[in-house]
Formats: sequence, structure tokens, C-alpha cells
Amino acid sequence: MSTSFTGLQLRSLVKPSGELELSLVSVDTPAPAADEVVVRVQATPLNPSDIGLLFGAADVSTASVQGEGAARVTTMKIPDAYMKSMAARLNQFMPVGNEGAGVVVAAGASAAAQALLGKTVSILAGAMYSQYRSVKADSCLVLPADATAADGASCYVNPLTALAFVETMRHEGHKAIVHTAAASNLGQMLNKICIKDGIDLVNIVRSPAQAAMLKALGAAYIVDSSQPSFLDDLTATLVATGATLAFDATGGGKLAGQILTCMEAALNKTAKEYSRYGSVTHKQVYLYGGLDTSPTTFNRSFGMAWGVGGWLVFPYLQKLGSAKLVELKARVAAELKTTFASHYAKEISLVGALSLDAIAAYGARTTGTKYLINPSL
Repeated sequence: MSTSFTGLQLRSLVKPSGELELSLVSVDTPAPAADEVVVRVQATPLNPSDIGLLFGAADVSTASVQGEGAARVTTMKIPDAYMKSMAARLNQFMPVGNEGAGVVVAAGASAAAQALLGKTVSILAGAMYSQYRSVKADSCLVLPADATAADGASCYVNPLTALAFVETMRHEGHKAIVHTAAASNLGQMLNKICIKDGIDLVNIVRSPAQAAMLKALGAAYIVDSSQPSFLDDLTATLVATGATLAFDATGGGKLAGQILTCMEAALNKTAKEYSRYGSVTHKQVYLYGGLDTSPTTFNRSFGMAWGVGGWLVFPYLQKLGSAKLVELKARVAAELKTTFASHYAKEISLVGALSLDAIAAYGARTTGTKYLINPSL
């Protein structure tokens, strides 16, 4: 007889009153169809992209908690100026969590589904901050026998983003990459890929401690934005590497413009003749995150051959096609405990994810504060 499963799921709600509410609801997961499996989720990361949906435009510093255990509800205020941006979310209980891993506890009748029963798998399915998740069998990535759910929890967002950065570089004809917030889990993976593949990578970090960490990892080019010599140091590394492509996780502020300015300065140092329009070599900065929510500002001192745009990993992967995606996922599985190893500051339960202490830590989105949710706790 087929069995359904009931478990908790974390949801985010924006109220017309200007409040965002986080709560746990009991959700029934039906018995799987022939080509489906049910996964008991044991590990799912709190990525910046997840936190963006989880908190919306709310001010995390206003968070308050009522209730205990699974009845806990966390509420925070949304500034009036940001309520318009939340209009499409009003009164919708939105499940959160892009990716995760766990054990297949039920399988449909198909051979592909039955073959997964009892296996530890990684999935990209949305609504992963749940105790159970039903997915298509062919969407599961079976983890190596010696890998835990925690090892495979971050198989998709960060690894595929880092690999897609390299694919973008190759397809657009650049020869090196600049990456900001480079000491993050994603940044560490990108360093390992570039070192292994022989690609020059310019790492922009925000403190001497982050610089030291990447140096220990083997990074060749590290620039600290907290230092007075930042722009001169960045220009020097761009001369050395010839990097004309950057991926910026901060999004707001002056950094994207500073990178373009330094790229132009580096190109001018090797130019053979003067042009009043600046270098004809195209310089590109992609904004792929929003760690800085302030406006993106530019001082246009970088000629006319430049571009700034948004970049999202999964639309880009769709352009690459299914064959390439299979290739990239196979590399992630093969290098799960080396190149694509993730590190977490703390493991918490679904209930723990609603606590004020935890929210203050992972909500800061700073390097070294990435949390892992274990819904089975």
C-alpha cells in the first residue's frame, strides 16, 4: 500500500500591514507517482538567494518571536518604502529553500524510481526547508557512497554557479575572471576550479583575514578592498592577468564601477596608441548578487567599450543545454569532497531557523556565517 508523509515546512508570508511572518506549517506529501520519489530531507543550506526570499524586504533587526517549538512564529517589519516591491507576495505563504539532500524513503513503480530507494541524493527542487519533498526520480543526483547528506546539500547553486562563471568566460572570449566577495563558499570553489583548470582569477576580499584564507588555499591574485591601495592593487592584478570579465556578488555601491575603471586603466597601460574613446576591448561586469542593497553607482571613466548586466545561474545553464549540464553535474559529483566541498558555521533545525540568534547570524550574509538546516532534527 502506498504511504503518504506528513512533515513541517518553513514558509514566508508578507502581510498588507507591512509585516513579514516566518512560520512552520504541517504539509502532507502524497505517495509518489510512478516516476517520483519522496526524500526525507536531512540537509539544506541557507544560501544568499534563499535568504532573499525568506526575508524579502524586511528589516531583520526588528525581528520578534512568539510561541515555542513548531508553533514558533517570527515577525519582522518591512519599511514602508519597500512595500511596493513586495506587492506580488502579499498574503502568499511562500515555501523557501532551493536545494538540499536526504534519503529516498519512498519510490514510485518505475525502475528508475525503485533504484533510488534508500539512496542518499541531492536535489534542486524548491521548498527544501521541509521535512519531506517529492521530486521526479530523474532529477536526483545520487551521492557517492561515502558522502553524507551534509556533504551533498550544496551540490547545485554554488558549484554550478562557479562552473558557469568559467563557461561564461570561455563563451564570451575573455581569458581571466574577477570575483568579489571571493572568500565565500562559492569563492573558494571558484578558486579551486581555476587553479585546477589553469585560469587566472582575481579575488576581491574585504579583510586581511579573508586574504590570508585564500592565500592558504593557493590563490595567486588577491586584492583587499579595505586597504588604501585597493584601486592601485586591483589595476596591477588586471595588468598581470588581462581580466576583462567580473562577477560581482555585492550588486550595490561603487565596486562594479571601480572594477571597470581599473580594467580600463590596466588596458591603457599596455595600449600602443591613444584613443579619446578609451580602449576598444570590451569590459564586462555581471551583477549576480545583492549583498549591498544600496544603488549601483558609476563614475564613467572607463571608455565606451563596457557592459554591466544581471546574471543568474539557472537561466544561463538552460542556454548551455542539457548535455553540458549533465557534464557539469558529473564533475560536481566526482569532486564533491574536494573542489566543491562546502563549509557551514552551524547546523540548525527548522525551529532553530526561526530563532532570533540564528537569524541575526545567517541573516548578516557575511563570510563564515553560512548555516545548514537539518529538517530531520
